[in-house]
Amino acid sequence: MKKFSVLDHELVPPHILLSPEEAEEVLHKFNVQAPQLPKVHVNDPVAKEIGSKVGDVIKVIRHSPTAKESVFYRLVID
Repeated sequence: MKKFSVLDHELVPPHILLSPEEAEEVLHKFNVQAPQLPKVHVNDPVAKEIGSKVGDVIKVIRHSPTAKESVFYRLVID
């Protein structure tokens, strides 16, 4: 039986796990601390699939009809 990938579904936007250095750059760019980011639970299906851990930052790229794409950052929590 073939395993289903959540990321293959058309309604799930691309999720990218940032390195600690990239996460630090994002926090510095927006002048925020990690706890101020929107949260995603470590047991979220996409967070599990990309191998995230508590404290990681995930970049979510949503497609928008007006802005073409919108980028969101989320902090992985327990």
